[in-house]
Amino acid sequence: MKTGFVYHPDYLKHQYTYRHVECPQRLRAIVNRLKSTGLSEALHPIDPTPVEKRWLSRVHDPDYIDEVKNTALHKAFFFDSDTYANHFSYEVAKLAAGGVLNAVDAVMAGEVDNAFCAVRPPGHHAERHQAMGFCLFGNVAVAARYLQHQYHLERILIIDWDVHHGNGTQHIFEDDPSVFFVSIHEYPLYPGTGAASEVGIGAGKGFTLNIPVPAFSGDEVYRRAFSEKIVPVTETFQPEFILISAGFDAHQADPLAHINLTTPFFGEMTRIVKQLAADLCQNRLISVLEGGYDVHALADCVQVHLETLMD
Repeated sequence: MKTGFVYHPDYLKHQYTYRHVECPQRLRAIVNRLKSTGLSEALHPIDPTPVEKRWLSRVHDPDYIDEVKNTALHKAFFFDSDTYANHFSYEVAKLAAGGVLNAVDAVMAGEVDNAFCAVRPPGHHAERHQAMGFCLFGNVAVAARYLQHQYHLERILIIDWDVHHGNGTQHIFEDDPSVFFVSIHEYPLYPGTGAASEVGIGAGKGFTLNIPVPAFSGDEVYRRAFSEKIVPVTETFQPEFILISAGFDAHQADPLAHINLTTPFFGEMTRIVKQLAADLCQNRLISVLEGGYDVHALADCVQVHLETLMD
């Protein structure tokens, strides 16, 4: 398989003066690992370009986009106690979302079979009108709408295996039956959403699947969730493209949660979703970095994830 890789050194410019877990070192650890293992030479580089506002505005309110743009006037700006911006963050966030769209273009053109987007800031907590949870723009959500409007695809599946519930992605699509959102996450945990009873609203009822799991769950709990829930709903939905919100903070070493997944299991999840993409949607699969805050575990998991995508 030919696997694309989205990265740009400008992603490192989004940072806060003081130590913050969502930091540039996360991407440095990934890039250094890919270089040291030789994986970087086997990947197909995809150069990111900034997203156009017209694509952002399909999932975010224009006034909110302008609010993020205005953070460029500040050396440091906090949307809340967790979510920051600096002079560069607006442009970096546009480059992150744009990089995912560039990966979409590469997959749709047949230049690559699948792709991994090593972007930051992450995106799945960003609401239509609000930054939160380290996230400014909904990178995966923007990609889903782009696939529908640029390539006229009708059914997009988003699988979010970040340890935190992807509240922003869910709320953007909760009334839309054309985007099926699946999230497996620790519960209760930040941001407090993601109960099993949240199944979508209106026309979108039944097109949201939340799989909340208790603290200290491990590989076997997730394995059953995939075999008994995620695989069957995916086969029923028949997606034309699969997007993964690929957080790696469900790893047993991560400091922000209490799930005990092992490094090899991230390869197992990748293999399952990759097979679904092969069976249902011509291998069309893109994964986008979300969380993962132990940098050593993050590098380990991304390595396994990429090796599986390339296999």
